[in-house]
Amino acid sequence: MELRVAAYAIVHDDEGRVLLSHLAPPGGDVWTLPGGGIDPGEDPRDAAVREVLEETGLRVELEELIGVDSIVMPAADRAPGLPDMHWIRIVYRAHVTGGELCAEVDGSTDGAAWHTPAELDALGVVELVGVGRRLAAF
Repeated sequence: MELRVAAYAIVHDDEGRVLLSHLAPPGGDVWTLPGGGIDPGEDPRDAAVREVLEETGLRVELEELIGVDSIVMPAADRAPGLPDMHWIRIVYRAHVTGGELCAEVDGSTDGAAWHTPAELDALGVVELVGVGRRLAAF
């Protein structure tokens, strides 16, 4: 079984919208929380800030840890030949301190946008967005 530890941020704006990243193919036409894998030796807080900047162009300041989520994806649900995957996902609340919204280039995402909670219901989103909504109560 593979293990992946990742850090994500739930970023809201003054209008109550949440920032999401669009997964690049082959991830499909789905949206996710900005964030990703923690590099060896990297603090999870630093990873969340770095990943938000890479995926959205926005600098953020973390406010608080809002939860840790664990999920196991069976090999049958992954690409052929890959083993079971255990994800540990650390989720923070954050706010924007600077930068300019833009898409990541040559990364795992290909877009970033603000969405209202009502819009989330109509978007294709990964399961992590639902986890984030539950943890952050939005």
